[in-house]
Amino acid sequence: MDVEQREHVVSGFAFYSEKDARLAEQERQKIAYLDKRIDHTDIQSVLAIYKKALEDRVFRTPVGLEYLRELQGELRAREEELGEEVPPIPLWTNFADVRTKTSPARRRIQPMPEDGGKKAGLCLSVIMNIVMIVAIIAMFVITLNSDQPNILNYERNLQNKYASWEQELTQREQTVREKERELHIENTGNTGNTETEVSQN
Repeated sequence: MDVEQREHVVSGFAFYSEKDARLAEQERQKIAYLDKRIDHTDIQSVLAIYKKALEDRVFRTPVGLEYLRELQGELRAREEELGEEVPPIPLWTNFADVRTKTSPARRRIQPMPEDGGKKAGLCLSVIMNIVMIVAIIAMFVITLNSDQPNILNYERNLQNKYASWEQELTQREQTVREKERELHIENTGNTGNTETEVSQN
């Protein structure tokens, strides 16, 4: 029993809400008052109080109903003196509806589904794993085909870059050598016009 339920105990009954516990406490006080005032030797006055309590619905909690039950037992024991039948205690609660409602404990504690939960969890896990594998493969494909250097293709990109630089340098050297040859040939053939040809080039 938790602390909250201990706070809602009245006359040995643990009530679910504070409101019910307050009502039971009020009924306990009415019972104490009535017990002081009732003359249990006068069975007619006991019957009158009993009937009035039933008619006015003075007691509605188990504390009050238990008191009515005690009065009823006392009256039934002396029913021959009364000359009439003791009326039953009406209950103003529909117990069939109460039973069909879920109790707070049942709402909190729910059994796990037998196989449905496991199969659904396994299926979801497999689907998520497949999606993750496809995503990882797609990332590798994009990374390998990318022009930007990254950890997977940096060596190839650097080799391509150096190869293109080397090719460009080779072409420039070849162009310079061709020009030198042209100048050298022209220099040997025509010494006076060397400066004008060089300046034109």
